Amino acid sequence: MKKTLLAALTLLLTLASVAQEATCFERYEKAFEERGSYTVSDDMHRNVVISFFENGEVYCIQGKARVENGVITSIFFFYDDNTSEMLDRKFYNDNRQAPRITNGISEMITTEDGEKFKVIFIDQLKPKKKKYKEAELPNDL
Repeated sequence: MKKTLLAALTLLLTLASVAQEATCFERYEKAFEERGSYTVSDDMHRNVVISFFENGEVYCIQGKARVENGVITSIFFFYDDNTSEMLDRKFYNDNRQAPRITNGISEMITTEDGEKFKVIFIDQLKPKKKKYKEAELPNDL
């Protein structure tokens, strides 16, 4: 009985720790919330992360995105052979307009095929704030 209870408790704790593991998007989102973002300028940004949201799962890929007048106008996906491909389907935000960027992360983007994703402009993430160096106390005090 004790072994069964111990095994069940161990399984429960293991499942709980796996469930609490943050997704790639959640980790970036937390960093941007804590540190903030520089303004995303109108340009081709060659180092972005694209976070896809499918059936309760999240996965991230590398890409690049063009920003014009503060909105995303084109998106490219990178492949493992260092090639890229432009997203050739129409995409838009929830209001069926070009997606805007807030604090370094785009609004939820939907394609005409129903794919949902966000673009994260990781080069715009502000650096971590410096921490004060704690004074060491001598042992003879």
